Amino acid sequence: MMHSNRTRRATLKARTRTSRAAAKIRRNGTGTLAAHCIAAGLAPKEARTVASSLRKNASKAAATGVEGISYTKGRARHCTRYTPAEVAAIAVIYRPRKPAYRTAAARLALAA
Repeated sequence: MMHSNRTRRATLKARTRTSRAAAKIRRNGTGTLAAHCIAAGLAPKEARTVASSLRKNASKAAATGVEGISYTKGRARHCTRYTPAEVAAIAVIYRPRKPAYRTAAARLALAA
């Protein structure tokens, strides 16, 4: 495969992932922290890292969220879904060091 085609496909895949996550949050009104991070433009691996850090700051922001069940690959997991306003409150407290995470935190804070 040509390098330019690979780059184009990767860009399209990232944009699709971001817009689908944002649409799901808009449609349902809530989403998991990882979904909010993906909607902010992070890759899934980075989104999981940032989401775990945000989860630690959720209690400081007094964001409770809504308990739910997430179905992925044939298994059910308990999760907590947050509104964009709650995620923005958590993101204000979150202080990342990595530049990519800083931009994602800024986008999360502005999402509400």
